[in-house]
Amino acid sequence: MRILGLDVGSKTIGVACSDALLITAQGVETIQRVSKKKDFQRLKELVAEKEVHRIVVGRPRHMNGDYSENIDKIEHFVDELKKVMPDMDFVYWDERLTTVMAEHVLMEGNVRREKRKQFVDKMAAVLILQNYLDAQGG
Repeated sequence: MRILGLDVGSKTIGVACSDALLITAQGVETIQRVSKKKDFQRLKELVAEKEVHRIVVGRPRHMNGDYSENIDKIEHFVDELKKVMPDMDFVYWDERLTTVMAEHVLMEGNVRREKRKQFVDKMAAVLILQNYLDAQGG
């Protein structure tokens, strides 16, 4: 069984998946958001394909610890997703600075500025999931 990591945004959803030993996170894809129905369908396909038993969702916070203004939208999205996947275990994980770190990783990898946008959400999902896995002592 594996764990899926999500960086849920208003336009995209970055997706990462753990290895079977729950040690490392790898980027899977960036879902371009079209409708909740299509978003949920693609996530259900990935859950089945990757044999996922848990989904870790990034919960945005400001550096002072306050939740980001996006938190209500993300929690609503997850509440709706839970209805589609009632047997799935969902966990929220602090995603402070993951987008900034993702941008930094991509810059260090010499990814051109215009290409970075298409990879940053997937990389943020990798960082969210990897931080979660590391905290579990995997």
